[in-house]
Amino acid sequence: MKKTQLIFICATVIAASSCAPVYKCGEEKPAGGVAGGNRLMAVVEERDDLCETVKIKDEENKFLVQRNQELSIENDSLTTKNTELNNDLSELQGEYNELEEENEVLKEEKLEITERFSGMMTDKLNQGYLFDERLKEKERRLALKEEELRQREKRIKELEQIIARQDSIAKRLNRLLREALLGFDADELTINIKDGKVYVSMSDKLMFASGKAEVQEKGKEALGVLARVLKKNPEFEILIEGHTDNVPISTSKFKDNWDLSVARATSMVRLLEGEHGLDPDRLTASGRGEHDPKASNDSASGRAKNRRTEIILSPNLDEIMEYLNE
Repeated sequence: MKKTQLIFICATVIAASSCAPVYKCGEEKPAGGVAGGNRLMAVVEERDDLCETVKIKDEENKFLVQRNQELSIENDSLTTKNTELNNDLSELQGEYNELEEENEVLKEEKLEITERFSGMMTDKLNQGYLFDERLKEKERRLALKEEELRQREKRIKELEQIIARQDSIAKRLNRLLREALLGFDADELTINIKDGKVYVSMSDKLMFASGKAEVQEKGKEALGVLARVLKKNPEFEILIEGHTDNVPISTSKFKDNWDLSVARATSMVRLLEGEHGLDPDRLTASGRGEHDPKASNDSASGRAKNRRTEIILSPNLDEIMEYLNE
């Protein structure tokens, strides 16, 4: 439209100047100016302004064309880049989807492992609890066993003390009897201790005539001395045990050596009770005949040793039995 206006103005200028030539757009203005009326001058100035405007617009148009080309190139580059980015996005989206699937699988595996671990922990805790309970029970039993062992050791020590006291009493009695019976020969009477008991062995030479059960006078004297010591030591039980050799005996009074050994023991018991006042509850009479010899019966000396009456003095075990029954 600007070009149309410019053509119209040129036509007007030419007509106004009776078609005399005027300088063209872009040419320098003549030094003397343009001859013509005011209207021509106004038209020329307007034309010059329009020419300048057209020139500016042409330059702008060239710039815009060039810029459009640059932007088109840049757009092509961006389109290519966008395509590449879209491709990368598609690949990343695929990888993301794969990772999502793997993540879901891992979540399921984690849940399964968690459940298994929880179950295992529960089992372990239960096992640990049972182990602790068993351990506590064992410790309790061990404590009971240790306490029982301490009590046993205590009882053993106390029992040992009682036995030691009994042994001490037996040794004391042994010493007292030895001192009291010092006047009798060794072949008539011997005293010794065995297993906590005091054994007073009296030969038949001292106590009895051959084949007889009555105590001889010297034997009665020995029994009297023995009785005085035993009355002062009432804690001892008294067992009188008759023994013979293996020479058979058969008389109207005694059928065999059994009868003779028992009769001799009984005679001594009666003397200790009747003449010396010993408590009959402490006294026991027994006979072994020929069946517990001290020596061989093959010689006269051996048979003499076997013909004896033993007074076995045992400490009263009531204290020990009461202790054991507690």
